[in-house]
Parts: sequence; C-alpha cells; structure tokens
Amino acid sequence: MTDLIDPPATPKASVDAHPPSGIQSLRAAFQVIEEMAALGEPIGVTDLAKALGMPKTRTFRYLRTLKALGYVSQDPATERYRLTLRLFHLGQAVADSTRLLTEARAAMVQLRRDTGQTVTLSSVEPEGMRVLDIVRAHSPVQIVTRPGALLAFHSSAQGRVALAFGPARLWTAVRGKPLKRWTPHTNTDLKVLEAEVEATRRRGWATAPEQTLVGVNALAAPIFGAGRDLIATITVAGSLQHVPAEPPAALVASVLQAARRISENLGCTEYPA
Repeated sequence: MTDLIDPPATPKASVDAHPPSGIQSLRAAFQVIEEMAALGEPIGVTDLAKALGMPKTRTFRYLRTLKALGYVSQDPATERYRLTLRLFHLGQAVADSTRLLTEARAAMVQLRRDTGQTVTLSSVEPEGMRVLDIVRAHSPVQIVTRPGALLAFHSSAQGRVALAFGPARLWTAVRGKPLKRWTPHTNTDLKVLEAEVEATRRRGWATAPEQTLVGVNALAAPIFGAGRDLIATITVAGSLQHVPAEPPAALVASVLQAARRISENLGCTEYPA
C-alpha cells in the first residue's frame, strides 16, 4: 500500500525562497490584479510598475497577457489600463456556487433520508455536468462517482435534464462529436437522445438506466435560480433494484420536491418543470 502514501512535503521555506518561474509569474500576475483592484481607477504602465516595485517592461508584459485573457482593458486615448468585469463574473460564479451548495445540502440529506439512496448535486458546464456534492447512502455498495467528476450530457440523467431545460448551446457538446459508449447499454443515437430529452422536458425529470455504469440508474430533476434559469440538478442514484428504469411515483415525487425546495431557496418563485 506504499503507493497510497503521500511523498514528504517540501519545506515551505525552500519553496518560498526559490519558487519555480511559473509560480513567480502567477504570483506577479495576481499582484498586478490586486494592485489595480485596490486602486479602483485606470492606471498607466509607469505608475503601476512604480506601485508594484516591478520593472516597467515586466509590468507591461503581464498587462498584455491579462488583456489578451480578457481581465484587463486599455483605453486607446489615454493608454491607461483598468480591470474588466470578467473578474466580477468569476467572483459572482463562486458566490453562486457557494450559495447553491449551502442551500442544497439540507435538501440532499433529507432526500437521502427519504429514499435511502445516494444523492448528488451537479452544475451545468459547456462540456457536461460537474458533480459538486454527494450525500452517500448508508450501504456496503457505493456509487463510485466523486465530486469534481464530469458527466456526459448524453449518458447521464443530469445531462438529459440540462439538455431539456438548459440553453440550446449545450447541444453543441453533443452534436459536435460522436457519442461515447460507456456501457453496452449507452445510447449513441442522436435521434433517440432527442426523443428522450423531449420526454424529459414534458415530465420534468430524467433517468439514465445503465447509461454510464452497468446495473446503476439515476433519477434527476432540475434546479432553477431566481431568473428561472437552470443552474443545477439534484439526483438520486442506485442499483436498478432500488432506482428502476421506470421509477415509482413516490421516488419521483421525492426528487421533484427536493429540487423545488432548493429552487425556491435560491429565489425561484415559480418552479417551471
């Protein structure tokens, strides 16, 4: 089991004393951002370099990179630089995710208690559904999905919900490449998937029996924000014995109730699904 033991940590002093060039660049870039944020107004290269105690050519290099990445803009008339709203949007996304996790946790625990099954919370990304949190069932057999896993749209209940209630652009990730076959039962027919997504839109929930793991099914429902936009899904997952391909009405009702409760806590006054 020695392969499971972490290697000894490098002493912090040596890391700080001689950081790799990549870390130095990253640190300097954040120093540029933090200084500009603290200033709160456009600034020229010379003044920024002086404030940072950094060579002007190096400061300009970082500004140019940040501009190319969309974090900094330059006024063509004054040649001064300012931060764009991209950082604000990133901060807002982090805040939204934190609130989502906070609001969802109690509902996830209750849903696990009601159903006895593993419950997951997933957010929508351009390439699939990112698992944010898991409340595992008290069972000797565990679903192996972990927080951080990215689930494909076509082969997950979460993904089918996203395609049904999310923006149309999500279909780009599905139609842009062949659909991967994860198990012998995974659907790779686009027409069949479109029909399944339409059925999901009508009934407000989706399943994906044996689409990602043999013998395992999931039942997912959408979570909406204050603007009635899809922001996440809540899912129960378990063996086909406990989460059958045609789930019982009581199980569907429990998942929808949890999704509606989280949505309301996030400001959705009228649950669309």
